[in-house]
Amino acid sequence: MKEGGIVTVYAGGDVQSQAAGIKEGFEKAFPGMKLNVIVDYSKVHDGRLDFQVATKKIIPDVVQFQTLHDFPRWKQEGILMNYKPISWDKVYKDFKDADGAWTAGLIITFHSVSNKDKLGNIKTPKEAKDFLDPKLKGKLISAYPNDAAAVLFWYKQNIDKYGWKWMEDLMKQNPKFVRGTHVPKNEVKDKNTQYTTTLGTSRDASSQSSTFELPEKDGFMAWAQRVAILKSTKHPESAKLYLNWLIENQGSPWGVRTDKIPPKGYKQIWEYKNSNMKEFENFMMDRAGVESFKAQIRLFVGDVKGEPTPGELGLYPDKPLSK
Repeated sequence: MKEGGIVTVYAGGDVQSQAAGIKEGFEKAFPGMKLNVIVDYSKVHDGRLDFQVATKKIIPDVVQFQTLHDFPRWKQEGILMNYKPISWDKVYKDFKDADGAWTAGLIITFHSVSNKDKLGNIKTPKEAKDFLDPKLKGKLISAYPNDAAAVLFWYKQNIDKYGWKWMEDLMKQNPKFVRGTHVPKNEVKDKNTQYTTTLGTSRDASSQSSTFELPEKDGFMAWAQRVAILKSTKHPESAKLYLNWLIENQGSPWGVRTDKIPPKGYKQIWEYKNSNMKEFENFMMDRAGVESFKAQIRLFVGDVKGEPTPGELGLYPDKPLSK
């Protein structure tokens, strides 16, 4: 509170409303504190942070992004604070930097969400080839894979296993491509939509009609969203408080801590061999490989169309663009 009672977080995401839960939870836990979360695509926020470092006008206290490759570089550049939160020893070994420069704060998983009511007698797709069912033609929706690296990797693992013919056959299904990974799952929940199933989307715990199915034979994907405190922070104790709280308050079904027991029917996320967590990290580290694969995918889906779902936040956003 002596620092001003505020901590500013640049958070990777699709829309500002995705931050509502952590903001409400943190501020309820610590009355008088304000969590100022500013959401934008991770691939935009990371460039913004690099720009702010270059211009010596750094806004956030904390960054939490999907761009896993940035954090080792930022550590090497000396802009991250080495800090090990109270439960650091309980964080899974692959989800933290040895010196505490960054620590994973939450788990995000991508595969497929389907609306059970709209599917009717169509088999709920789980494996990669299930999406090629002729009954699903015109019913699939996806974020542009050349717009979001996590979605890009979801496509890559299927193409690596089944070849480019899988992608060719998928395009014959006339899938719809949109901006924002939240848009497809929102679309399949809409009672008036023609779309029943998403491709490469995070699970949605808020809907009774939608189901998130994990494949048994093929891959899905997951990653541990990395969180770091910046050395430039003017609110170091507030930033530490936030990081401790985030690691203590894990989402469902998976968390970053080894002592968080997943619900019945689930294993720890790192126990799923087909979650491809390490493979995704390696993919993100290979920047030339990412760009090469993105260019090939673009041949199928075309250029990304549409306005960015978080809006245009500018160079130095210090508060959310909208609620």
